[in-house]
Amino acid sequence: MDTETESRRDGEWAQPYQLLSGQTQHHRLGHVRLWVTLLDKEWQVRTETREPETDPVGWTESIGHHLPHTSASLQRFIREGDSSTVTFVPAVANLPTVIRPYHPLTIPGGARCTIYVGTVVWMKVCVGQSQTLLTEIPLEVPSLTWVGRNTMEGELCYASSNFGRLVLEAVPKRPWRAVTPVTIINRRTEPLMLERFSLPTPLLSLHRSERGELWTPGVVVEVATDMSSASLHVDEGLLKSAGPCQQVAPARERASRGRLVRAIDRVFG
Repeated sequence: MDTETESRRDGEWAQPYQLLSGQTQHHRLGHVRLWVTLLDKEWQVRTETREPETDPVGWTESIGHHLPHTSASLQRFIREGDSSTVTFVPAVANLPTVIRPYHPLTIPGGARCTIYVGTVVWMKVCVGQSQTLLTEIPLEVPSLTWVGRNTMEGELCYASSNFGRLVLEAVPKRPWRAVTPVTIINRRTEPLMLERFSLPTPLLSLHRSERGELWTPGVVVEVATDMSSASLHVDEGLLKSAGPCQQVAPARERASRGRLVRAIDRVFG
C-alpha cells in the first residue's frame, strides 16, 4: 500500500511544514515535481519538469521516505542549527512579462478596457523560522522575448504562455499563477491596436485569497494623445472579486511614487 498517496494533501503557500530527519516532502505542482529532504546536516532539493500531457489544475504534497529516480536535478544546502521547517513562498517574475490578448484587440479613441492576466510565479524554498532562502524555482520554463523600438533600445522580458482575457471567469485559476487586472485607457482620438503588452511584473506584490488563489494589484496604463509615451501605475488595492486576501510576498522592486512614464514601444512594442 502506498502510504504517501494516502497522506497526500493540497499544498499551501506561506505555510510552514515540519520535517523529521530522513523525511522527504514531495510536491506535484503543475508540470513541476519537487522533493525536499531533511538530513542531519543538510537540506536537499530535487526538481524535475515534465513535458505537459494534460492541463494540470492542482497542487498536492505528501511526506514520506521516497526519493525520485536519478534524473531529477539535485541541490544540497548546509543545515544551520536544528531548523526543521520548510516554507514555500511565491514570487513574481524578476523581469517584465509580455502578455497578449486572446486575439488582437482594438480600443477606440477615448475608450478603455480591462483584461485579466494569469502569470506564472516562482517558488522560493525557505527553511527555519527566519525563512532562509535555499533556492528559487520557476514553476514554468520561461521563454525570453525583446520589447522595444529596435535591438539596441528596449528591454528583455519573459513571454507569457497564457492569453489575457476580457472576462475574469475565462482566466484559468491555478495555484502557480497570479491573476492581474490590467486597465488600458486610450486618451487619443485614434484607435489603439492592442497586440501585446509588457506587464511590469517586478513591481507587483502577491496576495493569497481565502480560496488559495494568488492575486496582484491591478495595473493601469494611460496612452497620451501624442502616442509617444504611456503612463503606468499600480493600484493600491485588489480587485473586489478576489475576496479577502493576505499578502504573502512583497514586490521584487519598489515602484516610484506617482506614475511611471515609459516609451510607448516599451509598453506595447
